Amino acid sequence: MESKHSKYILIGMSLFCMVLILVTSFKDSFLEPLRTGVGYFLIPVQSGVNRAGTLIYNEISDYRQFKGAVEENQRLRERIDGLVEENTRLQAERFELDRLRELYELDQDYQQYKKIGARIIAKDSGAWFQVFRINKGSADGVRVDANVIAGGGLVGIVTDVGANYATVRSIIDDVSWVSGMAQQSGDTCFVEGDLTLFSEGRLRISKITKDGDIKDGDRIVTSNTSSKYLPGILIGYATDITTDDTRLTKSGFLIPAAKFNNLQEVLVILELKEDQLDGEISLEQGDRE
Repeated sequence: MESKHSKYILIGMSLFCMVLILVTSFKDSFLEPLRTGVGYFLIPVQSGVNRAGTLIYNEISDYRQFKGAVEENQRLRERIDGLVEENTRLQAERFELDRLRELYELDQDYQQYKKIGARIIAKDSGAWFQVFRINKGSADGVRVDANVIAGGGLVGIVTDVGANYATVRSIIDDVSWVSGMAQQSGDTCFVEGDLTLFSEGRLRISKITKDGDIKDGDRIVTSNTSSKYLPGILIGYATDITTDDTRLTKSGFLIPAAKFNNLQEVLVILELKEDQLDGEISLEQGDRE
């Protein structure tokens, strides 16, 4: 039975081969309609496949380029953020260096006094540093009535001291009152704190004698007769000096040497005025003996 089936299969395959031989023996003109028909069907399909393939390829390329651009943009953003942070740090260091250089120059101007540097850690609300706290205290030798300087001149005086902090009242505070004198002539005056007036960048000078030689532009320093301020510390510069209505005194204004809107570091003079006074008394007693 199996041999009979194999014979039929062999006969069928032989006939199929003969048909193929006959077909291929025909001229090309006979197959041309078949080719044309197949072309009408295959060419649109092939074009569609090509367009679809090209579109898919372009989409994939565009996606890769977009993804690469996004990644590059992220890297650039991170780089820019790093540069901005580094620039901010460098600017802060430069500003701090400028401030420290200014303090160093101020330290050189008053070499006769022993001083310690301190950083401001807190202040009262408001635009200016009329009352503030520093990070040095009694453990560092700071005492009540210690004079505080910065920015080229007198800032204020210590009013309260803890082990590692101190409170400073500046000369612009309403209750501040500094005995001053003109550095050129030695004529005395008083510098009064006034926060309202300081909004114009000035303080008031009063109690100048009618014959006192204090004029616009004179350097006003702490006087020798001050009970709490050491002598010769620059307070500021006189301006708009006029004779009072009483004709007995003069008054005017002072532009402070220190800047009270951006204080960050100060110098605290560890020597007190009372130390000088005690020393003078001791010398007088020694002379009497």
